[in-house]
Amino acid sequence: MKLLFIVNPISGDVDKEPFLKKASKLCQKYGITTEIFKTTGSDDEKKVGNTIKAFAPDRVASVGGDGTTLFSAIALLESKIPIGIIPLGSANGMAVELGVQSNPMEALKDLIMSSMIKDLDILKINDKHFSMHLGDVGINAEIVASYEQDPNRGMATYAKYFIDELTKNDPFEVEVEAKGKTIVEKAVMVGICNAKKYGTGIPLNIDGNPMDGKFEIILVKDLNTQFLINAGLSKFNDVFYMKENITAICTELAVLKFKKPRLLQLDGEVIGKFKEIKVEIIKGATKLITSTDNQYVKD
Repeated sequence: MKLLFIVNPISGDVDKEPFLKKASKLCQKYGITTEIFKTTGSDDEKKVGNTIKAFAPDRVASVGGDGTTLFSAIALLESKIPIGIIPLGSANGMAVELGVQSNPMEALKDLIMSSMIKDLDILKINDKHFSMHLGDVGINAEIVASYEQDPNRGMATYAKYFIDELTKNDPFEVEVEAKGKTIVEKAVMVGICNAKKYGTGIPLNIDGNPMDGKFEIILVKDLNTQFLINAGLSKFNDVFYMKENITAICTELAVLKFKKPRLLQLDGEVIGKFKEIKVEIIKGATKLITSTDNQYVKD
């Protein structure tokens, strides 16, 4: 087996070197040939593409958080090379969604041993950008933008900006075209959801399934105190999820329109401001190495 590690050295402010040393020893023990590609933020797409062509891996391990997983999946869009996740980011939301073991070495063992390869969907936005997990416009996108400017990383930093933004409950109008219909509503946040929960464990979309060929647009109408309390409780039990405070639209294609450009974040990365956002599903875009720990895998 040839295994390529795609590593984001700075994701989650987590030092990846201890894991990489252990991983190299494990792979050497079992005769697995390895290559390590580390992102630098400079021409990474072209460089990783060249590495994949030259090394021709049998499998790829994404080492980092949601952004690293998405980057790795995009790099493999034109191939059928399966990918597994090693959770070493800030919140590792997608890894949690897909039942990946939280211990990186145990996740690596599963990646190496599993023969279960399943199709995983990816969202394409404005014919250019991609999302595997969750994206949004509104309050959370502003939180992510502030977080990106802070030299400190991790959940404590994210929580600081989360609390700051909660005081800015400013609804805006959004027009959604989907399934041959158009609706217009006011919302404080518009979720673009291929999955269910943020890395914090708070659900945005209780009907999400990143392996069903569909996605959901979630309009959050208000962030009042009761909703926030219930959102926190629903981390532990979905019965507390307040459906009456949201509008959910399940579709394969949607167009979002705003009166002025709005900030968009996808999988923890700020993309930019847009007045119009087209979202479409790429069914089975990624070959995922998984196991029966994955809640979306049916027997």
